[in-house]
Amino acid sequence: MKRVKNSGALLRVPPAVVKRLAKYLTIVLEFHADGVDWVSSSGLAKGLGLTSSTVRQDLTYIDFYGVSKKGYEISGLCRVLQSILGADAKWKVVVAGAGNIGSALALHQEFARKGFVIMGLYDSSKRKIGKKMGRLVIQDIADMPDFISKEGVDVGIIAVPSAAAQHVADMMVFAGIKGILNLAVTHLALPQDISVVDFRVMSSLLELTHLIKTRS
Repeated sequence: MKRVKNSGALLRVPPAVVKRLAKYLTIVLEFHADGVDWVSSSGLAKGLGLTSSTVRQDLTYIDFYGVSKKGYEISGLCRVLQSILGADAKWKVVVAGAGNIGSALALHQEFARKGFVIMGLYDSSKRKIGKKMGRLVIQDIADMPDFISKEGVDVGIIAVPSAAAQHVADMMVFAGIKGILNLAVTHLALPQDISVVDFRVMSSLLELTHLIKTRS
């Protein structure tokens, strides 16, 4: 297993590889919690339904190396993956949209444990503004840009109807947001220096049903 140096930063890596690196971190954290000290590429592959060669190729994108006949040292691999994926820092987050999805995100305690601190929940509905949602009070979305700017919020989650998504995204960008998780079923036209990840539950379900049909 050859070491590839890149000063702890991701190379020009395909999005699919980034997704797998995130999965590697999840399973490595589980191994670490179970007291496992070493894991082979085949061990990682088995846990994620991949091949050993895929794992080894993916890990050439990070500044880490394995030991012959022992594999990868768990605590070290965990630290490197956390650093590369930004999981070793605290990220300030706001959620736009206090509907079912937005409210569920605001109530999800796992976010804070993983370093994503949801600092505000916003909506335009007068019926919702002022209501408490877990530890948060739903705020008027018109006040969101000032809060983002003042608090230096890093990430915005858009959980509003598609028709309002672009406007909300523009508000976030103007206020200084660095990245957006887009849950709305629409494309966002944003500056190139803004990182955007689209999450589509329905698309994932359709991909799943396609796989079920083709394999049956």
